[in-house]
Amino acid sequence: MVYKVKLPSFEGPFDLLVYLIEQNKMSVYDIKVSEITSQYIEYIREAKEQNVDLAQEFMVMAAELIEIKSRMLLPQSPKTSEEEEPEDPRARLVARIIEYKQFKEMAAFLAEQEEINSHVHAKPAEDLSAFEGEEEELLRGDLSHFANAFIAFLHRKQRLEEMHRTYERVERARMSMENRIMQMTEYFRTRKIMKFSEMIKDDDSPFNKVITFMSLLELVKQHAVSAEQKKRYGDITIRRVEAGEAND
Repeated sequence: MVYKVKLPSFEGPFDLLVYLIEQNKMSVYDIKVSEITSQYIEYIREAKEQNVDLAQEFMVMAAELIEIKSRMLLPQSPKTSEEEEPEDPRARLVARIIEYKQFKEMAAFLAEQEEINSHVHAKPAEDLSAFEGEEEELLRGDLSHFANAFIAFLHRKQRLEEMHRTYERVERARMSMENRIMQMTEYFRTRKIMKFSEMIKDDDSPFNKVITFMSLLELVKQHAVSAEQKKRYGDITIRRVEAGEAND
């Protein structure tokens, strides 16, 4: 079977891995590692032939797949009735894939909600007390009252137009969690300590805050960084975990 992939369509190693699993109609709980590994390595080979720069994470994932494939090829020693069932070499990878798909679905949902909310324009509160009263009282107003009311109307109209222009100028970033993780990893190649507020200073939209925070949790889980918040609602201090510290 000739296997072809569109190289620019994958944002990261898990994106490609999930694609291969779904393309081969495999259950995520029963991945045919040998087949997936061959196709994954074929993707990397094609990328190199087309001079496509691959992130280091693609190579790491390829090495992981080869290791799992090797472990599955090893003969299993016979176990006694008292021994526990040996762990499936694919178990940890399956758990990470499921978690990745959940995060991706959540990010897509947040992006969809952000798109919906971008078309919602809030109407500023108005003081209507001047218009409360009997109709006869309003009709008895002189020309200055009508002029003031018309000026107030123009001011409200101007505020609404300015708000509308502001919404149109705002650039709403759409970033997958995996891209954000890669960005944050790049930050810590040259920096050891960083504040959470620094990461969102260029875009403090609710969407970017959520994606950045979820990416931080994933990096903490991977022991790539550590995070500390000294007081409730305070800024989060993030530190790069040096080699050897993750196992301490």
